Amino acid sequence: MNTNRHGSHESRDPHNSHDPHGSSAPQQITLRGPAELADALPFMLGFHPSDSVVLVALHGERGRFGGRVRVGIPGSPREWPATAEYLAACLVEGAGRRGGDRPDAIVVFLCQEPRPGETAQRVMERLRPFAQRLRTACGALDIPVPEALCISDGLYFSYCCPDARCCPPDGTPLALSGTSVMAASAAYAGIQVRGTLKDMEARLKPRTEDDAAQRAALNEAATVIVPRILDTPASGLGRRETRETTLGLARRLLTRFAAAPGGPAPRPHAGGTALPPALKASLTGPATGDERDDALLSPDEAATLILGLQDRDTRDQAAEWMEGPEAAPALRLWRAVSRRCVPPYQEYAAAPLTLAGWVAWSTGDEPSARVALGLALEADPEYLFARLLHQACNEGLDPEALRACLRQERDTRLAAEAPGAPAPAEAAPTEVRTRQRARQTARRAARQAGLRTTQAARRRRAEPRPPRRPVVRRTRRTGRARSGA
Repeated sequence: MNTNRHGSHESRDPHNSHDPHGSSAPQQITLRGPAELADALPFMLGFHPSDSVVLVALHGERGRFGGRVRVGIPGSPREWPATAEYLAACLVEGAGRRGGDRPDAIVVFLCQEPRPGETAQRVMERLRPFAQRLRTACGALDIPVPEALCISDGLYFSYCCPDARCCPPDGTPLALSGTSVMAASAAYAGIQVRGTLKDMEARLKPRTEDDAAQRAALNEAATVIVPRILDTPASGLGRRETRETTLGLARRLLTRFAAAPGGPAPRPHAGGTALPPALKASLTGPATGDERDDALLSPDEAATLILGLQDRDTRDQAAEWMEGPEAAPALRLWRAVSRRCVPPYQEYAAAPLTLAGWVAWSTGDEPSARVALGLALEADPEYLFARLLHQACNEGLDPEALRACLRQERDTRLAAEAPGAPAPAEAAPTEVRTRQRARQTARRAARQAGLRTTQAARRRRAEPRPPRRPVVRRTRRTGRARSGA
């Protein structure tokens, strides 16, 4: 094997996450050759990337791992040149925004399973032009690509190594699961690989698109909730009633989810309810995990949350369940709600998916956060909250700045609602000013953390466009009721 091409590489802190409780210095792992590079990829991302192209930055003489970017492999080869240029530029610019050094080299991974009747070697050959485009795009930025690997059907192939003794053209089997130095080090550090990307996305998507009961519940709820969001100002009675109804239901569901196996109990809420007898009975059967959580949520309850969360103020208050004993049941709840966004309400999933991504990021699970936020942007590419969180998560920023802002806004609101506080009519100007100051704090914190938005995005945030009424029709996109991003 060419030692100049396949030298050793150092891996530090595979998930690049922030530990809110503090941690010791990250462990260093030395990887030698394409076999260990291929084995390390799931540990760097936190999941097995299926149908993905991944670029990983290398720094210094020893090839220390740095930032990484991942996107799905475009289905059309005509999109490969633009995708290659975008990924290379994104990786380099991301390092600059974080204040880091420019990458000294980049490693490329192409991961795709064979199609029916196709072999892994054929996958490698089919993707070879894409690998070459990626190497050319990096070279145009004066950054070499010492290794480009294709991983398919349990084999890896090198696009760079010409030595058939170490990188045969028919592929080399990947190491057995759990037997590599990276796997041993990850197990010691408590790092977990969460399955494949498809598995993680499946936890956030409807199990079936032919859910007539859920679709009927959404249609019925839309006739009541959407006019209230559309036709009244944020301080109007209709919007306020919708907000109170949605958040009240969410609090009761948090208590219900926490009472079910697998979740710690949240702080007591006024009006909290115990687990209904029918749902208790359903939990004694074979349903586990996500199926168990699906059994905790009725179609009508899911519809109320999906429609109510289209209101930005409602969503912002729901984002406050981000830490402590409330975080785990909140994450399960938002995942379950996302799975109920059946056609033609797919775009409505942006709100619960963003909340799921936010809670995952806030609790240190960056791989799950990236997947949820990526799906939120697929549902609505213009959803500003998801765009900001996705950018911040990908750049390795600390979520504490946003947590602090949400805590401040929650404390201010609870103080205004305390006994002896001014009546709502008298307190309205103060409440508006407080909310404005809190949002200014959030924007200032975002700017300090390196989050930049376009002028158009700022205008959308300052003057949110009115939501559209949902129309059930046979088109890919539907109008959505929401008040801003």
